[in-house]
Amino acid sequence: MDNKIKVKFLGAAGTVTGSKFLIETGQTTVMIDCGMFQGLKELREMNWAPLPIDVKKVDYVLLTHGHLDHVGYLPRFVKEGFRGDIIATSPTLAITEIVLKDSGKIHEEEAERAKKEGYSKHENPEPFYTLKEAEETVKFFKSADEGEWFDLSDDVKVRFNYNGHIIGATFIELEINGKRFVFSGDIGRSDDLLLYPPKKPEKADYIFMETTYGNRLHPKEKLDDFFESMIINALRNHGNIIIPSFAIERLQVLMYLLWKYQKEDEIPPMPIYIDSPMGNRVIQVFEDYKDWHRLPMDEFKQMMRNINVVTSYRETWETIDNKKPKIVIAGSGMVTGGRVLTYLKKFIDDPETTVILVGYQAEGTRGRQLLEGAEEIKFFGKYYPVNAKIESIHSLSAHADQRELLEWLENISNTPEQVFLVHGEPTAADAFRVKLQDVYHWTAHIPKLNDEVYL
Repeated sequence: MDNKIKVKFLGAAGTVTGSKFLIETGQTTVMIDCGMFQGLKELREMNWAPLPIDVKKVDYVLLTHGHLDHVGYLPRFVKEGFRGDIIATSPTLAITEIVLKDSGKIHEEEAERAKKEGYSKHENPEPFYTLKEAEETVKFFKSADEGEWFDLSDDVKVRFNYNGHIIGATFIELEINGKRFVFSGDIGRSDDLLLYPPKKPEKADYIFMETTYGNRLHPKEKLDDFFESMIINALRNHGNIIIPSFAIERLQVLMYLLWKYQKEDEIPPMPIYIDSPMGNRVIQVFEDYKDWHRLPMDEFKQMMRNINVVTSYRETWETIDNKKPKIVIAGSGMVTGGRVLTYLKKFIDDPETTVILVGYQAEGTRGRQLLEGAEEIKFFGKYYPVNAKIESIHSLSAHADQRELLEWLENISNTPEQVFLVHGEPTAADAFRVKLQDVYHWTAHIPKLNDEVYL
């Protein structure tokens, strides 16, 4: 295997979560992303198992963006002995710091709650990692400029390229032994409300391509009509609209969209509450990195003056106890945790409540259960009947659909030697494999978890 480059698929293989790809050149060992598994219990349990590699021999971790399924394993990685640089664009590192600290705090709170209320199977439930461990991880952060090649080591060059999706997100190119390795990360939309269109690779010998929506096209929805109908119904019935939201990007898009529609009298006025401590901190990242998005700052400031930002748990309960109809946007987007559970605990059994799901809902999450018509959902160790009306919006997804994924590849001038389809459920990945063959005549492989290839 002399001069062969080894790639090991440690996550996001056959599933959309847990992105981790290990590259060994013989001289340098690099991890692309270091995410947590989410969703199905069998996936979540894998987070607790030691990785089948020698973590201490990894030289660098390169991050495509700051979502938990791409960065959430980092504190464990450091705890297991990693001491290299964690490299990404500056806004991605800012987002990652927010995500890890928030996640560490939630892990601690959930472990404490499980211990206190006795709903864990473990006698002494431990957090997956702590806030202190998250803070320790941040010490290894090192920023990289977008769009500029630099030497990672004697045999590896790297470049981070703007990719839409969320603020700071990139796809990563590596040059190793004269070959171009392209890791797509999560590819954004070509017509995102807040972000610029993704850049596109121009050369690729090996592609590691996400397929989250590899089998579908996002619908063209008339959102002002949709929200108008929801809000009129809520006002008529004195109900509430609860929107579980990803704290990064989707929350800011929803804020902007609802404020804009209200400002232009396209939807009836209704108080909007933002209850996501992490989302509130992400708003600051939009202020700090103006060049990474296209929201004019005068509109941004005007929007913030007209939205109610919840800053404490006491204010959460004040918002819940307020009997007037309202829109609440609260984390988390897949209903896996966060403040939205407090609202659902109070309102999920109320037929006058509307829950609007926005964006991808992974297998095994409460969001997917609600999307598929569950009559009850379990959280905080109890079952809650679902009497609320469940709606969904697909056109606000931060992920490219099948057409946009194909368009992202259109500037590649050569025929790649191999294409690996990752970060997708099996049906989505296989549908994209077929489409890739039809459109570009490229043969693609769908790796399984812990597969190894030599390139």
